[in-house]
Formats: sequence, C-alpha cells, structure tokens
Amino acid sequence: MTTSSPGVVETDLGRKRRARRIGRALTEAHPDAHCELDHSTALELAVATILSAQCTDKKVNEVTPKLFARYPGAADYAGADRGEMEELIRPTGFYRNKTTSLIRLGQALVERYDGQVPARLADLVTLPGMGRKTANVILGNAFGVPGITVDTHFQRLTHRWRLTTESDPVKIEHAIGALFEKRDWTMLSHRVIFHGRRVCHARKPACGACPLAKLCPSYGAGPTEAAMAAKLLKGPRARDLAVAAGVDPDLVPAQAVAAEAP
Repeated sequence: MTTSSPGVVETDLGRKRRARRIGRALTEAHPDAHCELDHSTALELAVATILSAQCTDKKVNEVTPKLFARYPGAADYAGADRGEMEELIRPTGFYRNKTTSLIRLGQALVERYDGQVPARLADLVTLPGMGRKTANVILGNAFGVPGITVDTHFQRLTHRWRLTTESDPVKIEHAIGALFEKRDWTMLSHRVIFHGRRVCHARKPACGACPLAKLCPSYGAGPTEAAMAAKLLKGPRARDLAVAAGVDPDLVPAQAVAAEAP
C-alpha cells in the first residue's frame, strides 16, 4: 500500500487503477508523443541517444545530419578520426567523452555483432556508452520491443503521481512496468516525457492547466490559478493542452506556443 494523498491510504489495486487512468489521460493529452531524437536506423538512434546526455534533443538533431552522413556505418565510427568527430559533436557538450563512446561503440559493434546494433537488452547494455535507459530507447523505437525509459522527466513525474517511491532507475522501471500492459511501455514513456517537458516542469509545474490534475496527488506543487498556469505550458500544442484541462486557450501566450520543450 502507498499514500496517494495526505491521510489517504491507497491499495495496490487502487494505485494500478489510477495509473491506468493516468495512462489514458496522457494518451488523450499527447497524441503526438514520439521519440524526439531524429533517426532512421538503430545505429543512428544509438548515436543520437549517447549524444543526448546533458544536451537537448533539439541540439542533438541539429548536429546529427552531418554526423550521420559522415559516419553511415559502425565501421565508420570505429575508424573515425577523433579530432574530426569532436568538432562535429562539440555543440552537444562533453564532446571528448562522447567521441570516445562513439568510437568504442563502433569498434564493439564491428567486433562482436558484424556491425549491427543488437536487438536484445542483455547485449545492448554491454556496449560502450549504453546504459539500460539508452537500451530501452533503442529497443522500443528501433526494434518495436516494449521498454520503459526512465529519464529525469519520467522519474520526477512518477514520483509526483506517487506511483512509486523507488529512486533507483531500474527499480522505477520495474515498479511502473507492473502497473501497465507491456505493449504500452514504449508509448507510455514518450507520453510521460512529453508531459514533463510541456506541462509538469521540474521547478514550476502548470498544475492549474494540467489535464491530469484530478489524478495527481501533488496538485498544487505549481500555480493552480488558470491564468498563471496557462503561461507555463510549452510547445505547439500548448493551447490544445489548455483545452484538455478545461482552461481557456486564449490564456496561453504566443511565446508559450512557440517555446521549445526542454
């Protein structure tokens, strides 16, 4: 049992039912949810995910077209000139460490997997630069294998919704996985991350303009007054999100619609 709100004890069954309602609300609120790293192959997604550490997806997507054109296969990364690669990925930050990871990734793929990205979690997590989070991103989006991606947004929101009290990402993954159908794991991850970037921000969530307000035990962590909350929504569908929350979309300023989701 867990406590969903002060003084209220929630049974495991009650938590699962609330989780499923949250899942349905996310599906309605974010029909456009998807992997925001541009890619066309499993290798490109692996590379983009490595570059996304401590960097926005937008910045990664600005860098990868030239990178992918220069290094189309694993062997190209394996034999890359370090200085040239560092210059290409410098805007993503930590470019020296990331260059090392990409070159070693290419070498490992060539040596162990005939230059192909493997489609098993057990294999992916042995590769340079690959953690469980990265592996689940690749499995879900490149191979159609359901996986839960526990990034900072996912961890923050599942805690705010009190779906788990775990702090270890692997334990969070298993705890949330038990609440949802396996087939839904990949899209659930995208929708939670979309919600974290556009509505449920770390410092000041848009509580008063959140479509999930009635299901959230942390309601009030951010401004609850509609006019204030509406200004915190972000992204091209900010006004649609306001409507889904029962808030006047005209309260959403133009700069919020034009704002990049962090």
